[in-house]
Amino acid sequence: MHISPAVTGDRPLPAPAPPPATPSAARAAFRDSAGAGLGFIPIGLAFGALATQSGLDWWWAGLSAAVAFGGSFEFLLIGLVTATAPLAAIALSAFMVNVRHVFYSLSFPLHRVSGRLGKTYATFALCDEAYALTTGKAARSWSSPRILWVQLLLHLYWAGSAVAGALLGSLIPDGVTGLDFALTAMFTVLALDAVRDLRGDLPTPALALLSALAARLLFPDQLLPAAFALFTAALLARHLATGRRATRA
Repeated sequence: MHISPAVTGDRPLPAPAPPPATPSAARAAFRDSAGAGLGFIPIGLAFGALATQSGLDWWWAGLSAAVAFGGSFEFLLIGLVTATAPLAAIALSAFMVNVRHVFYSLSFPLHRVSGRLGKTYATFALCDEAYALTTGKAARSWSSPRILWVQLLLHLYWAGSAVAGALLGSLIPDGVTGLDFALTAMFTVLALDAVRDLRGDLPTPALALLSALAARLLFPDQLLPAAFALFTAALLARHLATGRRATRA
């Protein structure tokens, strides 16, 4: 039995338009992570070169980048390893440098990551750049594969550039100095860019400076952890004060 297409008057109804093509999660994640990944390359090269210049084998840089994936802590780890620091001191240093991840977990979209394995890797591979990319307004609709691909690509950018830097580091003359300052220089530039981009939030760098000065005066032997603690307390106090003013208004 032949069924004729539905008609309106003498004209057949138009066929429905096909759904728009959507890029794969991997392709979309590559575009999302490209900017941050390119920023990883010079720092990873410097890290790998510093590792070999410090007397470590080239594979140590790749192993550290893949397993520790701690960014700034990995630069500190080079000095701790070459100085044969106790394991307890290394663990405490890792905790103090990466304690900010405790606050990241409050808003990182782990609930949108599927599967126990996926959640485990997302927790392990959480870094500053991954947090910034996945918690933005544009990322609220990202799927679980897209979030994981972003983190994996950032991980590969860092590990790959660290290995390349370690292999090329053997070509750097022994007299070259300053590679250990690469990460400090990067964070200085990022801080200056952040201050220039501030919109009505000038107290934040002021709070950071005051926290550092107070820690220097009150706790000179524990400057870094004291400054972090004071700065965190100041941010929480400002947040509570701002919320109360908004409620009253």
